[in-house]
Amino acid sequence: MDDASDWLLTQRERGNSATRLDDLHPGDEAWSEGNLVRPLVHGATYFAELYERIEATQPGDLVLFTDWQGDGDERLTGEPGSEVVDVLGRADERGVDVRGLVWRSHSSAIGFSSDENLRLGRSLQKRGVEAILDMRVRTGGSHHQKFVVIRHRDDPSRDIAYVGGIDLCHSRRDDRDHGGDPQALEDMGGEYGATAPWHDLQAAITGPAVHDVETVFRERWEDPTTLSRSPVILLRDRLRGLDTTPDPLPEQQPPPPPVEGGTHTVQLLRTYPDLRQGRDYSFARGGERSVARGYTKAVARARRLIYVEDQYLWGNHIGNVFSDALREHPDLYVVAVVPLHPDVEGFSRTAQLVGRRRAMLDMMRASPDRVAVYGIENHASTPIYVHAKTCLIDDTWASIGSDNFNRRSWTHDSELSAVVLDTAGDYARTLRLTLAAEHLDRGPDDPMEDCIEPAGIFNAYADCAAALDSWHAGGQQGPRPPGRLRRLSPPDVGPLTRLLARPFYQLVHDPDGRPTPLRRADGF
Repeated sequence: MDDASDWLLTQRERGNSATRLDDLHPGDEAWSEGNLVRPLVHGATYFAELYERIEATQPGDLVLFTDWQGDGDERLTGEPGSEVVDVLGRADERGVDVRGLVWRSHSSAIGFSSDENLRLGRSLQKRGVEAILDMRVRTGGSHHQKFVVIRHRDDPSRDIAYVGGIDLCHSRRDDRDHGGDPQALEDMGGEYGATAPWHDLQAAITGPAVHDVETVFRERWEDPTTLSRSPVILLRDRLRGLDTTPDPLPEQQPPPPPVEGGTHTVQLLRTYPDLRQGRDYSFARGGERSVARGYTKAVARARRLIYVEDQYLWGNHIGNVFSDALREHPDLYVVAVVPLHPDVEGFSRTAQLVGRRRAMLDMMRASPDRVAVYGIENHASTPIYVHAKTCLIDDTWASIGSDNFNRRSWTHDSELSAVVLDTAGDYARTLRLTLAAEHLDRGPDDPMEDCIEPAGIFNAYADCAAALDSWHAGGQQGPRPPGRLRRLSPPDVGPLTRLLARPFYQLVHDPDGRPTPLRRADGF
């Protein structure tokens, strides 16, 4: 049986001596044992559970959350009274200590969410919730972490943390049918329609790892750096009466007890950039790149199958990690599910396609017969926006997080991913087959034996996509074949267009947040 350190980073390999994340882990271990993790597929599933969990909190309990984008009126269950602001506000009124770190965001005028995030922060503060607008990021960067921690003063066995890619905002509350969230974003790409279908994932964690997720929040909350470098923003906040000084958190309680029967070893991987310009995170001097290091280590151990669902999959850094593994191991397959189209228009779309093209070509040059990339659509043939961020390796190592497969997520923005190692169970395989069943249009009782082996799922996806692609090419005549998969090839972007788009791609869409020495060495 493999040792956990064969797959997971040790404290030394994490490379961040300033953090206290691993202080309670024995020796050089950078993980906890005795956990139980449940993947929550789809925003509707996650939001419904989150609503019930927060509503059940009592005086003295603690709720902590982070958000990249937030809409206070998003209904967690779809019903009146389940709006994010109301649910968190009611918890505060019951005596629950509710704290939030909301990314301040770049301007809404250039396609970001500063208006929405400001509105969320102000609305929560009016309800008594201490929600802080946090702009302690690298220039052009963001706080991209999306997690919630709920700790119970009188019963720590009920403590839970949610880690993944789902923000508390519009468009996220979609389900398996993928009709889209009725409370939809307005700025998606035209192919996705008025209520964009949305595919996403969050991990529900119980056991000692909840303490680790809480520590991630506490390190950011307690960072003494001013919330923004802009004196104009700070002045406006004071004039608006916004809270800009995080109050001390209550003393952190010990980790929750191990879960009975909990076989999941959990490691948290993070990205924090090198802030530069005389600034530094007190808990990550020079940044932390354990996301990049953790994925690189795990992919290098892959022998049979790497299964990915991701929003981006960009660039030569990502392509090289996969292509090296493909060249080294001739029985290895790579299957990826990504959006059929970027969610932006114009030159930004071109830049993103340049990034996708580079990663796909690198992998396919390494092994054209063992790499396949797909998009998905719903039964109305509307593309489904893949926002999930998961990687499953050899049915052993499994990640769910906020980080995408691109250089920005690996070096530039704050990210958090929860990795599960389950050598005693079938966590990764069950998640993989659950995702496959949806994409192949199979019900919960339908057989999935043909997808267990790597070549099996590779061929099942290929056959499904070929049938659906043929149906579309033939004018959609006759019954629609089962399944949702559409085969993707490297985007056809001409040489001149690539040349013009590359600087925009590298500086805006996929920037590099590494310290100069690491850039020069091209390491993480």
